[in-house]
Amino acid sequence: MTESRGFIIKHSLFDLTGKTAVITGGNRGLGKEISLGLARAGADIIVVARKIDEEVLEEIRKLGVKAGKVEFDLLNFEQYGELLERCTQVTGSIDILVNNAGVQKRHDSTEFPKKDWDFVMDLNANASFFMCQTFGAHMLENGGGKIINLASLLSYQGGLRVAAYAASKGAVIQFTKSLANEWAHRGVNVNAIAPGYMDTEMNTALLADETRNRQILERIPAGRWGKPEDMQGAAVFLASAASDYLHGITIPVDGGWLGR
Repeated sequence: MTESRGFIIKHSLFDLTGKTAVITGGNRGLGKEISLGLARAGADIIVVARKIDEEVLEEIRKLGVKAGKVEFDLLNFEQYGELLERCTQVTGSIDILVNNAGVQKRHDSTEFPKKDWDFVMDLNANASFFMCQTFGAHMLENGGGKIINLASLLSYQGGLRVAAYAASKGAVIQFTKSLANEWAHRGVNVNAIAPGYMDTEMNTALLADETRNRQILERIPAGRWGKPEDMQGAAVFLASAASDYLHGITIPVDGGWLGR
């Protein structure tokens, strides 16, 4: 530790050594990079997904931490207790939960099929909330933990042809605040990250649309689309002791979009 102007600075403030993180959808896109970022900070990783990419697990292990997997469909809400049990069997208690898994469906609002609306709401909002409920109860029983939900720029804005996505991500920010109000005094931090326009598979259509791509880039002060690895810093911060007094907040990782 170093003393500076009367303050004691802990070099290990962002160190996650000895912690275990569960990341839903943690083997592709933003989830993969969050997994790698937490692993670089020292956390053991459990990836939860319908299908696990073994190469990603090996990539995580090369960073000197443990990497486990649980293949699971997050729409099986009644089996979340079993999911928690399977995760704790891998490493014991869970210290960090990242609700990353999500989906997007685009339709004109006059034609938005209920099937697609329900699917988006179930995976983006309902699954995230009930994962918080299940793993949050575990953390409360074990002295605390960190929960990171994935919100979106569309938690703040309406977007075009994405009414279900905007509704689901708006819900994420609101229940993040609500859970923080209940759990902050019991040692569980619940916060969120709102990614901006990211160069991922979910945005393939926008990246391929010359006009929309240009319009988006013109609005981003950083002058580029986000990369999945841009998520790592905020995720490590919210998972670490550096954020112990942060509760119910959402950090935009958006290249300055919301500042325009």
